[in-house]
Amino acid sequence: QVQLVESGGGLVQPGGSLRLSCAASGSIGSINVMGWYRQGSGKQRELVAFLTITGSTNYAASVKGRFTISRDNAKNTVYLQMNSLKPEDTAVYYCKAGVGYSASWGQGTQVTVFS
Repeated sequence: QVQLVESGGGLVQPGGSLRLSCAASGSIGSINVMGWYRQGSGKQRELVAFLTITGSTNYAASVKGRFTISRDNAKNTVYLQMNSLKPEDTAVYYCKAGVGYSASWGQGTQVTVFS
């Protein structure tokens, strides 16, 4: 089992930045990919970015060039640096750990971008 705890959400004005953190615990050695997802009000959950154990990354087209996913292995933490935030980035952001054919999710952290 892998447990995930997100933090770092909050309120920010358009053009601002936030850094989300996802701290993993438990069977972290079994994780093969880490990802960030988001779900806006009335919308489906969507992939924002993912990072594999080999270091490969991928981003949704809507965030490419603005968001960066990274990790600190010593802290068992994955980050999502979000720059040039837009109102449409407003959502609950979730961290997900891929473990074999299953997955673990965090509880989510709210990001609100307002004028």
